[in-house]
Amino acid sequence: MTEYMSEGEKQKIIADFIKAHSLGVVATAHETGQPEAAVVEYGEIDQFNIILDIFDNSRKFQNIQKNSRVAFVIGWDDNITVQYSGVAELLVGEELARAKEAYFIKNPRAKKWDGREGIVYIKITPTWIRYSDLRKYPWDVFEVTNFEKDSAK
Repeated sequence: MTEYMSEGEKQKIIADFIKAHSLGVVATAHETGQPEAAVVEYGEIDQFNIILDIFDNSRKFQNIQKNSRVAFVIGWDDNITVQYSGVAELLVGEELARAKEAYFIKNPRAKKWDGREGIVYIKITPTWIRYSDLRKYPWDVFEVTNFEKDSAK
């Protein structure tokens, strides 16, 4: 069935799934190569860019400082997942303000951490995304690699 879907239709399915959830697993790698993963709340801006708030003394942040490539997974309860590879960067300035606004709309409880010493905000920009719906047979699995800002509208 997915072979008949347009890139825009695939992107909309993924974007809607990302918006419908607020927890994911972020995976980073220590400079020794040791993988490290954590469950985190997230928000999103510009369709597919994931926003995280983390402490600057966390393993995640320390790893990202040395290797900005990360993996992210959303969904596990309903046999649908989005696997996501991307590049993480520290947010500052106007982009930080815009990202925090979107993040707090999705995660209002997280606002209590805003302004706390050591809290930073990270944006993950995708390089590859795979959607898998294992409730169907055959499984509905597809990838997207075109992440233009408004392509799924």
